[in-house]
Amino acid sequence: MFKSSNTKEMAKMSESQTPEKLNRIVSGTSIEGEIKTDSNIRIDGTVKGTITAKGRLVVGSSGIIDGEVVCENADIEGKITGQISVNGLLSLKSTARLECDITTKKLAIEPGAVFTGSCTMGGGVIKEFKNTPSEPQSQTRQEESKQGRG
Repeated sequence: MFKSSNTKEMAKMSESQTPEKLNRIVSGTSIEGEIKTDSNIRIDGTVKGTITAKGRLVVGSSGIIDGEVVCENADIEGKITGQISVNGLLSLKSTARLECDITTKKLAIEPGAVFTGSCTMGGGVIKEFKNTPSEPQSQTRQEESKQGRG
């Protein structure tokens, strides 16, 4: 009744219709360390450390992040302390509380949101997702200045 080719086509069709992958840290969960994901992530619990997401970051109203965030887009309803870099749109909802430095291409702030820190906006914020900000740049500058003198 069913041919194998039809079964394969149905499997391909169902794979393409599945919703985007979503990682989730639920309320009552606490994580300390580094999270890297190629997809979207929602935080309703507590994260202390670094989050790197190539997709959208959603911080729910009970979500708390203490550390560094790098993502494509972000919707914030909870609290972030530290640093956030968003390549696209950063949206601060009315319940958002941020004590951090922001780097983003676009920023939307709803009435009631609280933000304390610096904000840098512009195009092409993050060319590629960085691993750590601890790469020695001062050594490169010293080498360049030595070459200029020689």
